Amino acid sequence: MSPSRDRRPILLLSNGHGEDLSGALIGQALQQRGLAVEALPLVGHGRAYSQAAIPVRGRTREYSTGGLGYTSLLGRITEVVQGQILYLLSRLLLLLRISRRYQLIVVVGDVIPLVAAWLSGRPSATYLVAYSSHYEGKLRLPWPCARLLRQRRTQAIYSRDALTAADLTGQLHRPVHFLGNPFFDGALTPSEPLQGAPQQRLGLLPGSRLPEALHNLELMLRVLERLPEALRPAERLGLHAALVGKLTPQEVAPLASRLGWKLQLEGDERCCLQRGPLLLQLEWGRFAAVVQQCDLLLSMTGTAAEQCVGLGKPVLQLVGEGPQFTANFAEAQRRLLGPGLFCAGGEPGSDAQLDGTADLLEQLLERLLHDSAWRSGLQQLGRERIGSGGGAARMAADLNTRLDG
Repeated sequence: MSPSRDRRPILLLSNGHGEDLSGALIGQALQQRGLAVEALPLVGHGRAYSQAAIPVRGRTREYSTGGLGYTSLLGRITEVVQGQILYLLSRLLLLLRISRRYQLIVVVGDVIPLVAAWLSGRPSATYLVAYSSHYEGKLRLPWPCARLLRQRRTQAIYSRDALTAADLTGQLHRPVHFLGNPFFDGALTPSEPLQGAPQQRLGLLPGSRLPEALHNLELMLRVLERLPEALRPAERLGLHAALVGKLTPQEVAPLASRLGWKLQLEGDERCCLQRGPLLLQLEWGRFAAVVQQCDLLLSMTGTAAEQCVGLGKPVLQLVGEGPQFTANFAEAQRRLLGPGLFCAGGEPGSDAQLDGTADLLEQLLERLLHDSAWRSGLQQLGRERIGSGGGAARMAADLNTRLDG
């Protein structure tokens, strides 16, 4: 297929917030090559596509799980109660109705969009962002992924790391390529300096989905209250929370007040939370600045934690009650991302968990100050597990070559 003979658009098919982000970055790279691109997110509104000026097909809805609740029984039950399964079926029917208008479907995700692309009957390419051989050493693809990926109609397969590419190349008896991870590109955006000049900085990543992100922020504030006196002054440790736009000051203020924090406005665009000497800067639209400039990240996220590992930053997990960031999710994330992730034990919200997290936080900050070999190891870990920037551009170039072939 050549663009000169077939000018139909490319469809990006994804199934989650992180997958939408990767899909949008791939889509932008394809657009830069003069290709028309549209998107069909199977879960949520697909805001990453809209922000990238990529048309989104059909009426979309968002659910509190933010994806398919494979991480917990509660997530699965929530999906059924909220009607998410029926919504997914309606999105699949839409795909079948419109599929012939596309020259290629690019799958970003796992088994569900992969099966959907196969049902459409169209040529496809697949970025297996959800699967990695780092989980078990040998990837066990769920049925019927392997069979679908071997088909001639699947024109290209991309993995999320080099180990998985080598593993699947052997399993599928066809080339699987690791060209980098597009989601990592979002963490490399040039950013303005954060306020203050402390000795070290701690970034808080409570997540992107409400109401879970608000509950996560509460746990994080309770951890900060347990920091030792030496870490509390703002000149010693700068505190920055990367918040999504939906987590507004009006949402945060009642929670903060209940926990003894005061919300303080600093001009038209900035505000912070204060509790004694603790000063937490609230950062909206400054995710890249937080992950780039903070030394340590306290995280209850999926994709954002992966971006931090790619930057060579240590990540301290704080397990919550979900529906996304549960104990099972956190454990799987540690297997995926390796020894740069740390987590205290204890039930979510318990004194044991919060005290243990505060202790770990202090130890990691101290190690960052004095262990240069460990810091170098974190950089190497990031290269192994995530790769370098530019993954979206490399995928787009490879796809364009195949369309020309």
